[in-house]
Amino acid sequence: MATRIAAIMALVAFATCLVMGIVVENPFSTVIMRAIGAMIVTLIVGLIIGAMAQKMLEEGSTGKNKEIPESKSSSEDR
Repeated sequence: MATRIAAIMALVAFATCLVMGIVVENPFSTVIMRAIGAMIVTLIVGLIIGAMAQKMLEEGSTGKNKEIPESKSSSEDR
């Protein structure tokens, strides 16, 4: 799951940089180098975010988190 999130984020960043570079009419080599750089940085960030999301889902599904005890309030408390 972490790698999927990272790959999706990296490809979106790459495509965005390509489109924006073409729109502003930058040279081809500049556009490609910046898009690849953005893709690599976004891949690393995506791997970190994906690992955190996977850890949260695993902890939530295994029940490692402690349940909050219900408060015993009565009508007199209000």
